[in-house]
Amino acid sequence: MLGRSVLRRLSAVAVSMKKEPGYYCDGDGLYLQVSKSGSKSWVLRYRLNGKSREMGLGSLTVFSLAEARERCRMYRQMLVDGVDPISSRQAAREQNIQATANRRTFAECALEYQRLHADGWKNVKHANQWINTLTMYAFPVFGKKDVSLVNKADVLKVLEPIWAVKTETASRVRQRIRAVLDWSAARDYRVNHDPHLWEQINRALPSVKALKKTSHFASCPYAQIASVIQNLQTATASPQLKGALEFIILTAARSGEVRGAVWAEIDFAMKRWTIPAERMKSAREHRVPLSTRAIAILEAQKERSNGDLIFPSDKGKAFSDMAFTMLVRRLNYDFTVHGFRSTFRDWSAEQTAFPREVCEAALAHVTKDATEAAYFRSDLFEKRRQLMDAWATYVQAVSLVDTED
Repeated sequence: MLGRSVLRRLSAVAVSMKKEPGYYCDGDGLYLQVSKSGSKSWVLRYRLNGKSREMGLGSLTVFSLAEARERCRMYRQMLVDGVDPISSRQAAREQNIQATANRRTFAECALEYQRLHADGWKNVKHANQWINTLTMYAFPVFGKKDVSLVNKADVLKVLEPIWAVKTETASRVRQRIRAVLDWSAARDYRVNHDPHLWEQINRALPSVKALKKTSHFASCPYAQIASVIQNLQTATASPQLKGALEFIILTAARSGEVRGAVWAEIDFAMKRWTIPAERMKSAREHRVPLSTRAIAILEAQKERSNGDLIFPSDKGKAFSDMAFTMLVRRLNYDFTVHGFRSTFRDWSAEQTAFPREVCEAALAHVTKDATEAAYFRSDLFEKRRQLMDAWATYVQAVSLVDTED
């Protein structure tokens, strides 16, 4: 390396006066270069590993003499450590270029994640719900933020307002934010990803299990279900809506399964409703035995329906979940529609001798024990038919109103 000069050879005035093309030494390998066109720039000359090299330090219009000397000092410190300043700067530039090419906002990553994974999800509705929850809750807070900069405070800002009041939704939002951030890190869109981020977020929020103890769906006591059915049948509402809600209660099905039901799923001869896997929460086909009353509702609806949907709204589309909630409210009940599944489950446990496996199968609950599930694959359909007939008899403990309305 070149020896360090003791005296500075340039001054600010001297730099401004230099006009002739050439190199003017300042010491420590720093030179002022004047080009033939008259432009001035700074150059560092040094030797490393027996080789002479020349490194541009920028234009005089950008860096003053003092700033050029500081840059020279920084690069000469690298030389002391055996690092080539030119190679180091080139590597840094390439890293910055790559970082810029990889830069994505959180929203861009979420949309790309959805596009790549949508084919593996069970239906289009799930794909839409997946991105819609992020659009509603996460995007307004950090959707436009560089995904590398999304931090714990950002995630908590999204989750804390809904964690206690919309626990299930908040849990899904958390899972989806995590999926996007982890995927972004794997694709090098997110740098310096903290693997302990989610442990810290989990500690910062109340446990979902603790919250769920006080946030069950409000359900109708089974002793009142017959009067609920009677009030429903005499309510002022469209026969399609009333029929659909009673059908939900009789089959212990989820609202979405009934709202999206089509005639091709019904086998009148076998008194059976087969819900395809893509419409089930468990992603498994579910066969529902239909009681005499359930069949009567379908036959009455057959005369009203002229499309594929069994229970279409007046606009010919599937009812919204809120339509059922509002109907229950107009009947002066505070039960949730989903809570009628709990009503059925409580009744079957306390008022019948049917085995637990039969009652759980009626709700399409999947066996959590992997070993048991591997050996027990029957859906207990015939036993469930007896159970659902008994349930229909129980809920019809009052005189029926004409199903034709």
